[in-house]
Amino acid sequence: MDNFILNKENEIYYECGYSCDNVIYLSLGDEKYFITDGRYTIDAKENANAEVITTKDLLKTAKEILLKKRIKKLKIDPANWDYESFISLSKIVNLQKVSNYSHKKRMIKSQDELEIIKKAVYLGAIAFEEFKNEIEFHINEFELSYRFKEKLTARGSRDLSFEPIVAINENSAKPHAIVSQKELKKGDILLLDAGLKYKRYCSDRTRTINPQNYSMSKIQKFQNQKYQKIYDIVLKAQEEAIKSVKVGMPLSKLDKIAREVINKAGYGEYFVHSLGHGVGLDIHEWPYVNSKNETKITEGMVFTIEPGIYLPDEFGVRIEDMICVNHDGSVEVMSEYI
Repeated sequence: MDNFILNKENEIYYECGYSCDNVIYLSLGDEKYFITDGRYTIDAKENANAEVITTKDLLKTAKEILLKKRIKKLKIDPANWDYESFISLSKIVNLQKVSNYSHKKRMIKSQDELEIIKKAVYLGAIAFEEFKNEIEFHINEFELSYRFKEKLTARGSRDLSFEPIVAINENSAKPHAIVSQKELKKGDILLLDAGLKYKRYCSDRTRTINPQNYSMSKIQKFQNQKYQKIYDIVLKAQEEAIKSVKVGMPLSKLDKIAREVINKAGYGEYFVHSLGHGVGLDIHEWPYVNSKNETKITEGMVFTIEPGIYLPDEFGVRIEDMICVNHDGSVEVMSEYI
């Protein structure tokens, strides 16, 4: 059984069912330690499946436990620790550096996790549908974003997966656009990328729409012929990738399938990101769907498929759905629930 140390909220939540913003978690064989400060003692003792230790110096206490238990080897993700803490730990124990240690453990979801994620996606899809009725012309991206967040969070009762992207025309050509004062007008193209959390698990969805149609369907009709041309290319790329998903296929092949559609249409240089990413407790986690990842698709994986074309100073199109590979090998397009 691995001995390991963690300090990130979602990673610790995955291990013991509770976390907070100031904690070190030690797993030493069958013994689990949740080391935190006095602000979280009560909640931790009620919720964490571990021995809760309250201290003012988390790292010092963790080191004392390691010395007392005579731990010789300890797995650690070096990217999660500051230099001084890493060096301090390395002086008392042989640190085994494992990049993305927790993400790799969490890549295959349990059936319970899949059900929670499906509920998150379902609630997110409903929020998109509710938001379409809030779209008005001659209001700016800030106001649209405010109204969108109200639906996503159910007036504050849920958390967002990330700050929503609400982008009109040339702003939609920026894959991670920041909301602006730009106003929505008839004839515009509108890109919406958002998600919400249910029981801490994230959803993620992108639609690029003709706001005059008040529809979140992936079947969109634009009066602007260039909008329509680019939209149809991106939709075809997504559809080709989705229908190709099967257990045993390298994730790199999915990226290649979608990219070839866009390349053949002459817009390859404008597809500037990977095809997708895993979703779970973190909005971006393993597995990553890119040209270099030879990891094979396995039952229990959840990831996005989100091709895009971004024409600078003009507009962009991205269409994103979350894919679930069930434990029986079947494939669900979860974001299409609504």
